[in-house]
Amino acid sequence: MDNHVWAVRLYVLNLAVLITHEIDSAYWEEWNLFGIPGGIQVFDLFNLVVVLVFLEGLRRLASGDRTGYQFSLLLVGVGLFAVVAHGYFLAIGRPEFRLPVSLALIAATFALSVAQGVVTVRALRPSS
Repeated sequence: MDNHVWAVRLYVLNLAVLITHEIDSAYWEEWNLFGIPGGIQVFDLFNLVVVLVFLEGLRRLASGDRTGYQFSLLLVGVGLFAVVAHGYFLAIGRPEFRLPVSLALIAATFALSVAQGVVTVRALRPSS
């Protein structure tokens, strides 16, 4: 299987895990954790925009548009940011995101983001 196919598959998996993490984030009232004003309403609107942006990225990546790889790298960055931020909150003893599935989603985001990043960079390299 070539790097493009892997890039698309990992993008879909990572996006699905991140969307599920955002659903979990609503349970934990993540807007309070990050000090975002506006509560669930702002949180929902923010996530709507994020999902639309990354669905557009998936469309571009799946169609072979080179900008799809830029979206892929952006998704990798968002995933790694989420892992680092939640790792920090866990390290300082915050009680949120300590359920097994919450932790598994964060771990899966890390693994998928790293794999997606590697495959995306490989796919961007000129063929030799």
